[in-house]
Amino acid sequence: MNEQVNKAAGAQNRTSVERKGDRELVVTRTFNAPPSMVYRAWSQPELFQRWWVPKSAPGVSLVSCQMDVRTGGRYRLEFGAGGSDTMAFYGKYLEVVPNERIVWTNDEGEEGAITTVTFKDEGGTTLLTFHEVYPSKEALEEALQSGAAALPEQLDQLDELLSSTGE
Repeated sequence: MNEQVNKAAGAQNRTSVERKGDRELVVTRTFNAPPSMVYRAWSQPELFQRWWVPKSAPGVSLVSCQMDVRTGGRYRLEFGAGGSDTMAFYGKYLEVVPNERIVWTNDEGEEGAITTVTFKDEGGTTLLTFHEVYPSKEALEEALQSGAAALPEQLDQLDELLSSTGE
């Protein structure tokens, strides 16, 4: 089963979000930047912080961003919404191939996905593929109702960052 969930059109680059089967989500987007630049935006905390939080989430901020992007490394992202309570997302990097691939776990709950992001060189542009495999159909459904719905906006923000800073 290959069900189209969402398609957001941009001027040149569009984000395609597809549900594949009962447990998989695949998001693709082309960026007008080489893979090394796009990879840096995913692997350097100071850049990642600038685009990961959707602007449409008022008051939400990334208050802490710890990323040791290497095979066996760990990450921890802590979000705040204006109050004293925060929410943390964390896991470990299973595989990191600079400028090509990052694979990580999402360990904050029992229903965490395995996420793979690939950076494919297409002659000066980058085809980014964000692929998540969930342990159950229910976990995928929950993700589609929450964080995964923001991916097109987040990738638009990444595109803005790459365009404006040359990063």
